[in-house]
Amino acid sequence: MNNQNRKVLVLGGGIAGLTAAWELSRQNIGVELVEKSCFLGGHSIGFTCKATDKCQQCGACSVEDMLKNVVNEPLINVHLRTEIKELKKSDGFKATLAKSDVDVPAGTTIKGFSKHNNPLYVSAADKDKIGTDAAIDVDAVIVATGYSPFDPNRKSTYGYGKWTNVITGLDLENIIRENGSLVRPSDGKKPGSVAFIQCVGSRDERLGNLWCSEVCCPYAMRMAGTVKNDNPDASITMFYIDIQNTGKEFPIFYERIKENIKFVRTIPVDIYPAENDSLRLRHMIETEGAPASEFFDMVVLSVGIMPGKDTAKISEITGIPMNQDGFLDNAVSNTGCFVAGTAGGPGSIAATMADAGKTAFEAMKYLGVI
Repeated sequence: MNNQNRKVLVLGGGIAGLTAAWELSRQNIGVELVEKSCFLGGHSIGFTCKATDKCQQCGACSVEDMLKNVVNEPLINVHLRTEIKELKKSDGFKATLAKSDVDVPAGTTIKGFSKHNNPLYVSAADKDKIGTDAAIDVDAVIVATGYSPFDPNRKSTYGYGKWTNVITGLDLENIIRENGSLVRPSDGKKPGSVAFIQCVGSRDERLGNLWCSEVCCPYAMRMAGTVKNDNPDASITMFYIDIQNTGKEFPIFYERIKENIKFVRTIPVDIYPAENDSLRLRHMIETEGAPASEFFDMVVLSVGIMPGKDTAKISEITGIPMNQDGFLDNAVSNTGCFVAGTAGGPGSIAATMADAGKTAFEAMKYLGVI
């Protein structure tokens, strides 16, 4: 059978879904790419380049490159502002799609680029015109619905949403993208001192989130390096439980970062406002077991990777079970439904792309096209 007569439904237009769709299309397999939101690229499309004197392997550029591949590929049919409602197994699958009710997120950039009537971003004025209500026949399904960032409001002692200069790593991305460098939300000035707090929402027994988000350590270090490169006089401190080794190049990267960043092995207890919109951060000194306070101009929370908000619903629709942490079980499937990327657990951009490529290969084997 001609591969082009084969069709795969990919749920999720983040980097995992984009990668899986692209790999399938390269084998002449048609793809119906369904994205619930009004734009492609997921969380990672908003990430900024972390390069300083050289590339820091953050993966941000890979997302834009893959996005361009997908929107220029005629074998990939994109359905924005669309979600799956039902999936029936017969000779293949019949998927019922419907318009989602999501809104255009605040601050979304409208680029106005389109290909085959599938824009990269949908404006608020046009969003109600976008979405698919239809039943389609496909031969396999790849679930790449991604993750949800931990809600920092659940760590109330850190004052996120209350103290202006307490932000998340995602907020930091947006600030740098909009201003070209890190500035304080309170006054628009560059901070003289910045604290990064790791493992906010993950590895937290009280919350029941026992897993490591895997990406937070290198991510925060790259962001800290970016801030330091832009403002060499800034004092940067990173509070952590332990540092996760995330690859063969990581030890070298870690040693280089330690030359400019202070590492403190403890997780702060709480944060209070101080004079001039600064922040008083309280923690325990590990070697002494005694309380201490330090003052910072800004605090950045490295929020963890949580299961996607729709995971339980997707599990019910597709029949893919959830694991003990609430992510989808990403074991290789012989049912025709597969899991790619962070829908199955935490991972970096590079690891997510690799996993999505592997998942696409497994789907091809299931279809008998390779």
